Amino acid sequence: MSSYPDTKRSRPVFKTAALDDQEKFQPLPPPTGLYPFHLDIKGVLPDLSDKKIVFHMAGDTGGLVQPVYKHRVAEEMIKQCGEAGSTEDRPQFFFHLGDVVYNYGHAEEYYPQFFEPYRHYPCPIFAIPGNHDADIDPFDTHKRGSLEAFVQVFCDTESRPIPFAGDSGRLSNIQPNVYWTMKTPLANIIALYSNVPRFGTVLPEQRQWFIEELKAAQAEHKALIVCLHHAAYSADTNHGSSLNMQLFLQSAFDEAGVLPDVVISGHVHNYQRFSKLYPDGRSIPFIVAGAGGYADLHKIAQPGDPAYPDQHPQLDNVHLENYCDHTHGFLKMTLEKIKGQITLTGEYFILSAKVNNTAGARLFDFFMVNVGE
Repeated sequence: MSSYPDTKRSRPVFKTAALDDQEKFQPLPPPTGLYPFHLDIKGVLPDLSDKKIVFHMAGDTGGLVQPVYKHRVAEEMIKQCGEAGSTEDRPQFFFHLGDVVYNYGHAEEYYPQFFEPYRHYPCPIFAIPGNHDADIDPFDTHKRGSLEAFVQVFCDTESRPIPFAGDSGRLSNIQPNVYWTMKTPLANIIALYSNVPRFGTVLPEQRQWFIEELKAAQAEHKALIVCLHHAAYSADTNHGSSLNMQLFLQSAFDEAGVLPDVVISGHVHNYQRFSKLYPDGRSIPFIVAGAGGYADLHKIAQPGDPAYPDQHPQLDNVHLENYCDHTHGFLKMTLEKIKGQITLTGEYFILSAKVNNTAGARLFDFFMVNVGE
């Protein structure tokens, strides 16, 4: 499904005018759990099915300007959680792809940007940090550390009330680190942390952990989902593709000898679905789902614009299958096991671009992966 039956752009781009601001890199907070930083979903959702799991994904939901967008996205996700039908068909958690709050990760920003919009979301919310969650305000007189509030909300040692959650009633989550792996009956979801700089940075210690997690996941014969905030491939005019993340992911996949079933990112404020063809013949979806509520969306670059070149060996074998850059939306992911075969399905829902349009979310795009094929 697409609003672009003849997609003009078919390749990702680099942005020539974008500077890599490595000076913004921030030290990581200490882990709150034990290595190798696993979170068994059954510890949070003990009744989760071993045959079918449904969950939401979106990034970049925060922002204070024109808050109507983040509220509308949250409302549509809440509706899906309460829709009639089998309990197994309803989303059971939300996996946030980063940038929960803007422009810095201060505790006082969490209520208006996160707790209040999602106060009626009935399921647990997990998250990886985005660059804005981790950035440091140079004028902050409190001198708060990077990800200080994020850790309180998502990486607590036990689930308990959060001092700045207001009247939302949401308790802290128990993720063991800012990078970690969610263990579910049907999939391992590896959650990477790519720090603050525009194109992302991953330290060698996390890279080695990632390689070990890839190898361990392969032995479990489940779906393998890799999530990171900074998008390796993008065709937008604000960020463009991240060479840093391309090289990081490819070198880790090569060293581990393992490919994931899908790679999902935020950071870019739109929806894009790429397919990357690997030498072994596998085609892996790379999804950008960063239109979760921040008011300003990022447009797709027009073909032939010299400011956004798309002819580079790193961009070969990567094809832009579909995109939506004019309105907000979110993913609904389904993992299902039938006769021993696990299928991973992604559905991308969009809202009307008109602020005063109260029509519900509609299906825009669909993709499916048969795990192990």
